[in-house]
Amino acid sequence: MTDGARSATRPGSAPREVATHCPYCALQCGMTLREETGRVTVLPRQFPTNRGGLCQKGWTAAELLDHPQRLTTPLLRDPATGELRPASWAAALDRIVTGIRAVQRGHGRDAVAVFGGGGLTNEKAYALGKFARVALRTRHIDYNGRFCMSSAAAAGLRAFGVDRGLPFPLADLGRADTLLLVGANPAETMPPLVRWLTEQRERGGRLIVVDPRVTATARLADLHLQPLPGTDLAVANALLHIALTEGWVDRAYVDTRTTGFPAVRRSVAGWWPARAEALSAVPVADLEATARALGTAERAIILTARGAEQHAKGVDTVTGFVNLALALGLPGRPGSGYGCLTGQGNGQGGREHGQKADQLPGYRRIDDPAAREHVAGVWGVPPGELPGPGVPAYQLLDSLGTPAGPKALLVFGSNPVVSAPRAARVEGRLRDLDLLVVADFLLSETAALADVVLPTAQWAEEDGTMTNLEGRVLRRRALREPPPGVRTDLAVLAELAARLAAPGDDGGNEATDRFPTDPRTVFAELRRASAGGPADYAGVSWERIDAADGVWWPCPDEDGPDTPRLFADRFATPDGRARFHPVEHRPAAEEVCPEYPLHFTTGRVLAQYQSGTQTRRVAALRRAAPSAFVELHPDLADRLGVADGEPVRVVSRRGELRAPARLSPGIRPDTVFAPFHWGGAGRANSVTNDAVDPVSGMPEFKICAVRVERVVEP
Repeated sequence: MTDGARSATRPGSAPREVATHCPYCALQCGMTLREETGRVTVLPRQFPTNRGGLCQKGWTAAELLDHPQRLTTPLLRDPATGELRPASWAAALDRIVTGIRAVQRGHGRDAVAVFGGGGLTNEKAYALGKFARVALRTRHIDYNGRFCMSSAAAAGLRAFGVDRGLPFPLADLGRADTLLLVGANPAETMPPLVRWLTEQRERGGRLIVVDPRVTATARLADLHLQPLPGTDLAVANALLHIALTEGWVDRAYVDTRTTGFPAVRRSVAGWWPARAEALSAVPVADLEATARALGTAERAIILTARGAEQHAKGVDTVTGFVNLALALGLPGRPGSGYGCLTGQGNGQGGREHGQKADQLPGYRRIDDPAAREHVAGVWGVPPGELPGPGVPAYQLLDSLGTPAGPKALLVFGSNPVVSAPRAARVEGRLRDLDLLVVADFLLSETAALADVVLPTAQWAEEDGTMTNLEGRVLRRRALREPPPGVRTDLAVLAELAARLAAPGDDGGNEATDRFPTDPRTVFAELRRASAGGPADYAGVSWERIDAADGVWWPCPDEDGPDTPRLFADRFATPDGRARFHPVEHRPAAEEVCPEYPLHFTTGRVLAQYQSGTQTRRVAALRRAAPSAFVELHPDLADRLGVADGEPVRVVSRRGELRAPARLSPGIRPDTVFAPFHWGGAGRANSVTNDAVDPVSGMPEFKICAVRVERVVEP
């Protein structure tokens, strides 16, 4: 039994409780789980990020632990009928290993790929990256966090030398005199964060929101800028132009703590407010008011999220707002700075320790010889045996089953059939594989296509660590063991490695020495592998986390301090200075035309989460948000002859979705919106564009050209 794991409570026994964290978003709200007479309930817990508050998803999270649709036995596809049928673990693992060996014999090691998820614990993300590179020896691994944080991460790396979503404690939001949220809707995506916005407002601070829709967060704002989707970079450049014109640039900060400003100053010289208004439809007066609120504030924070980042120019858009923050002298000051709101539960830690195609643990580059030598030493393999960098997520998915692409895929903690752009094409690629293996605890749309489905443990059944949106490493604690027939991801990887005879193993049980199943042991190895890297966890122990409310990385020394606030004295660049980068607005990858005259954008709703595999199975959440919908402005609906609730079809060059219309004056008349939590006919990502950012590999989820048609049903 792993540390913290508990057997199920027997009827009549005393209730058992454990302090842990919500399994959903990167806020990682503290909660307490109680098991009594076999029933698990969620109780509030005081924790700095949520102060006892939870959203509806958190309150209902335990309902999935004993859900009737939960997978408790492996499934194998019957070649005769094509149906998934229950099988033994031995048969399932034999099928996987036989398939992997056949594919690699015929097509080489890179013909097998791995796709991970931003909800995996640090231990599982680390083990998955190690498994790909040591057991499979493939370069092809990436994860669904590429669809979430990659543009902000790339922009942060090139500006600051390091990527940590919030380089300051979340409490700083409540201290800011001006808070600018760009493409963020935390009132629906992470509701307990709103208490910090409330605190900020109660202190007399000003909240400004940039979003094409009047969201629940925009309704809280003092000022709402409602740009055309895809024009946020024009807004950022105009704000910096105004700050320069009005003398709000912090010259001393720019001169002593940054490089590259003259080129940026020249690049924004032509972004006068009227030009930005013509492109974005944001009035000059609102641009000037926003720049003034930021430029004259004693403390100001600029935050971006997916609305600004999920574009084929997402890195440049984030860079535009980073340039603005640096010019105003914000990063490194208490109550001020630039940050981005991480989405998935372990979106931060999940990208630090080896799931990304180009990274090794500790946020090391896989093409750095010193990094390869260090990590190979921890793993006990020659550096030359580690594969090189792979390709980003969408490029990987789009290559599956093709002559030059992987022929087998192992999926852990992801549902790309719903979450990937141009989803029908990705679904076709998955069907073309020789072998598809999915490890999950529910039969997702992706698992339903698999040749082998492995039932895995849930969040309350295994110990581990998560890293929240602040870079705070937290402890997830097990309340009970998994049900009979269910294994942890770590156990699955160890068994597969043993059967594949990973280097240093004899093909037997000794594989657990190289691929341990105990998460505490895995974390100890992760600490060694990350030591000296940008995301240094060497000084982060489970005991230290337990003694406090988490530990912020970097933390290189177990007896030394951690780092709640980055950039106070220097940036993580060779000379300690932040880098300005000139960036120019460019159109969306796909512009409207007579055949597709409307802009389409996607997002989330309060009661659902990600691809909906979990939340669509919770009764209360299903009642609150029962189905997909298409949000239209009443003027557009009138032109189309569509009434509220009537079915409509949204058509792009890639596919279509069908869902009821929802009329709202809070959306632009030239834009339509749909949430992305549903599969089937309401799958929003059947429509979205698969154009990607050239730096980050982020697909352009947030804008494409569509037409909307009224569906006439017989």
